[in-house]
Amino acid sequence: MLDFFEIHKEQIIWTLVVVGSVIILRLLTNLFHKWLIKQEKKKYPNEQPKTINWVRRILNALWLVLGLISLSILFVNEEKQEALKHNFNIILYLGIVAVVTIVGAASTNMWFRMSIKRKIENLEDSTSFKFLRYVAIIGIYTTGVLFALLAFPSLKGVAQTALGGAGVIALIAGVASQEALSNLVGGVFIISFKPFRIGDVIKVTDTMIGTVVDITLRHTVIRNFENKMIVIPNAIINKEKLINYNLGELKICERIEFQISYESNLELAKKIMQEECEKHPLLIDNRTEIDILDGKPKVRTSLISINESTLTVRAWTWARDYGDAFNMHCDLLEIIKKRFDNEGIDLAYPHRTIVFKDEDVFRKNNDDPKDKD
Repeated sequence: MLDFFEIHKEQIIWTLVVVGSVIILRLLTNLFHKWLIKQEKKKYPNEQPKTINWVRRILNALWLVLGLISLSILFVNEEKQEALKHNFNIILYLGIVAVVTIVGAASTNMWFRMSIKRKIENLEDSTSFKFLRYVAIIGIYTTGVLFALLAFPSLKGVAQTALGGAGVIALIAGVASQEALSNLVGGVFIISFKPFRIGDVIKVTDTMIGTVVDITLRHTVIRNFENKMIVIPNAIINKEKLINYNLGELKICERIEFQISYESNLELAKKIMQEECEKHPLLIDNRTEIDILDGKPKVRTSLISINESTLTVRAWTWARDYGDAFNMHCDLLEIIKKRFDNEGIDLAYPHRTIVFKDEDVFRKNNDDPKDKD
């Protein structure tokens, strides 16, 4: 036994050192992980420690792989030992880069989230911060990948050029598709020129109306009034002519229209629409002082068109914002319809009167053979 120990003394000591180092490193990693979990729960009680868990798994796997490589050195010749040492350095480098990248991205993301939360609490615009968060995180991960490429001789030149800054635009243009670049540039334009912001109510088309909830590098997300998310690529939304109900003044002129028959009393219909509109609690008085002194009504009603079989009557009402305008519009349609029914105002519907020039020919062609019998 003593002879065996004397012969393999260095190998046994090396094995004990490697195994002991792996155990100690894994133990320290787990202890540090538990301490970080406690600290994060104190500071951010509602956050899930996903990043910390990922770092622990990466480090534990890293220690184990490095330990196995270190033990493998004992069983190979000197030439292969050099190769194992080289692999050891590469894996250690990649592990450190991965941990630093993940921690950096998570820390940046957390900082932006807290900043966005403070801006929302202070009723400030957080659109730029939300967009920059995606830019910063993608930038950190991209930098991490480029640093990782430095470990491979065949890709080292590309990584050095990109990290040097001279080839970043060329690299992106070569790798990314035209559509992806269009969306990215579109997102930058939205943040720069601010045609809308997060929290604004916009109308892209008649079927795409809602509140902007997020602006990413690729797309804009709108929550419509059915609580469904509409994802629109930035390149597309930049080309559309949209309505921003929160840009400038929030108050809105809502038009209430009815089509009545020729036989209905036009003046009575206008009076009913004016009275019901002025009684609605969401209506706001948009008259100027001069209008009030001149005795102009709060709601103007007029005959705006004479159609083939109907008369179109319109009332112009004003509401505080888009939400109030929509609710007022729905209420007034129902209220005025009921009032029209009670007052004898007919809502017109399409109809046709057919006149035959030669009634004898019509009767002859449409006589039933059974009647002749």
